[in-house]
Parts: sequence; C-alpha cells; structure tokens
Amino acid sequence: MDKIPVSIAVICKNEAHNIERLLQSVVDFAEVIIVDSGSTDATLDIARRYTDKIYVHDWAGDGPQRQRAIAYCQYDWVLNLDADEQLTPPLIAEIKHAIQSNQYDAYKVKFNDYFMGQFDHQWARMHAKVRFFRKSGALFLQKEVHASAPDIQGKVGLLANPVMHYGDVTIENKMYKNNLYSSLTAKDKAQRGKRASALKMLLSFPLVFIKSYLLRRAFLDGWRGFVGSMISAFYAFLKEAKLLELERQQKLKDK
Repeated sequence: MDKIPVSIAVICKNEAHNIERLLQSVVDFAEVIIVDSGSTDATLDIARRYTDKIYVHDWAGDGPQRQRAIAYCQYDWVLNLDADEQLTPPLIAEIKHAIQSNQYDAYKVKFNDYFMGQFDHQWARMHAKVRFFRKSGALFLQKEVHASAPDIQGKVGLLANPVMHYGDVTIENKMYKNNLYSSLTAKDKAQRGKRASALKMLLSFPLVFIKSYLLRRAFLDGWRGFVGSMISAFYAFLKEAKLLELERQQKLKDK
C-alpha cells in the first residue's frame, strides 16, 4: 500500500508515556519528523522504532520550534501533531480525501480531550486549530507558548473527525500546565508591550466559563464539564493577573 503523501511534524520532550500511541496511529504516512528538545526518558528510543528522521534542538519557544520541524518536512502537505495526540481511521480517511479534493490550502482540526476518565460528549463543540496545511503557505508566530495555529496564506477548511487528545488527563495535570502556560503567556505579552486590563480581569472568568460550559456544551459532560469549564475560566483570569504582576514588578525595579 502506498504511503499517504503527508509529512507528520512532531515536537516533543520527555513524552515516553505518550509518543508510541501517536506513532502507531501515523504509520501509514510517508514521513514522520520529530524535533526533540532534550528528552531524558525513553522518548527517543521509542521514536527510533518508527522513524529515523529525529532531530535534537534546544527549546526555542513553541512557534520557532514548530517552524523548525516543518523546515525538515519533504512533502507539500504537513500535519502538525503533539506527542500526546492520536489519529483515528476516520480522520486519516478524511485527510486522504482532503488532499485529493484540493479545495483548501489548510484545514482546522478538532480536538477531543480526554479528561477525568472520558472524552468530550459527542454533541459538545470541540475546539479546533489549524494543524493540516501546505508547507509553502504556513508560518508559525514567534510565540513562547500556544503557537500551534500558524498564519495561513490561502483558504482554510474544517475536518469533521477529531484528533484524540491525551494532554490533560487529570485535574492535577491540567492545573500544572495552566500554571506554566499562563506564566509563559504573560511573559510573552509583556515582551510585546501588552498591558494588563482591569476589565479583562473582571470579565474573563465569567465569560470564558459561559463560553465553555454553555456555548461549547460542556454541560453535557456533567461534573467533568463543569470542572473543566471552571479551570478554563481560571486560566483566562490567571493570564491577565500574571501580566499585571509583571507590570508591578517592573515598576518596582524602575524606582
């Protein structure tokens, strides 16, 4: 069987507990590129069973690191994935059809999150990011964190079948990542001259909760949906609060 003419681009570090699930799900693709930023566990040993295109680079920030992985890709179409994700046969079939149809230059991909022992309800509105695109028309922003949606030149479609995502499987894990990412996001905003907003701090929590719990229909997941929506709302507040904290710290230094 001919391989699917797509490059899989993965950035990772210490993902031995996740990466084999991902790599098993992409064995039908023509190329798998892995850019590792210094794993000390068995990540690379596992990866070598599936691909020899493994590159090790110091962490350069989320956007630059993803762009680095894409630079190694040899195929016109690139599917950008993380080690804690997994493709399904229906999604793979849809990707093959998307290439053949040649209607779009990029596609948003939905994510079905595994959290508190289950995936999203089938009628929930899953979040989506641009992850499947033509290499020539995509550029990732120079962001430290959450740069997984590149700027795209051309038309963008939406794939119906989701990627299965195992990134935030427990409350502890989700809170750990949110604490880390909120700090990195606040730092990135401060470096770009963004200022903290009192209005955002007041409104971000209730608005994000309403968006997650009601508009995205997390309520269909019962207590799991309520807990996840509360954490998402707090994350939105935390990003703004940490930006304010950085501003105050800078003012103290300037005195």
